[in-house]
Amino acid sequence: MTEKEEAAAGGVTAVRLDPRFRHEVMKFPGGETLKTCFQCGTCTSSCPVARFSGSYRPRRILQMAQLGMKSKVLSSEALWLCAACFTCTDRCPQGVEVASVLRVLRNMAVEEGVVPAAYRELASQVLATGYAYPITKTRLGKREQLGLPPLPEADLEALAGLAGATGFSGLKERWRSSGA
Repeated sequence: MTEKEEAAAGGVTAVRLDPRFRHEVMKFPGGETLKTCFQCGTCTSSCPVARFSGSYRPRRILQMAQLGMKSKVLSSEALWLCAACFTCTDRCPQGVEVASVLRVLRNMAVEEGVVPAAYRELASQVLATGYAYPITKTRLGKREQLGLPPLPEADLEALAGLAGATGFSGLKERWRSSGA
């Protein structure tokens, strides 16, 4: 849709729907309960992350999945805000495994190559060093100064083997080649 067409439509961008999407989600373990969500909002009202985020609404994410808004839900930055505390799942009156459905959706996003840059950087850092963030020489010096033991050396060979065995190395290569 061009800007002119979008302006003519009142600034509303058309969303492409995929009626098969919810069935794709329900094929994965944990995703099958998506069909029982009746949009009561208990997940969102119970969510500790939603209390502090204006954009994270588990109910809305499940609704988009139910409606077949595949590209919108898989590209949503909010999808990655779930803390996996399972409060939503514990409180759902329909027994929807909300946190599990969100995990399925994140896994599907990874398969599509739609992963926020921060997570890609984190994954690269872990595989390169064994740590989630760079450990500076200043911090290492401070540890030594305080009499703390040195940080353990990461077994990068084992990490590379694990990344290969789980297929993560292939995903990382796809992200790199797609420019994602």
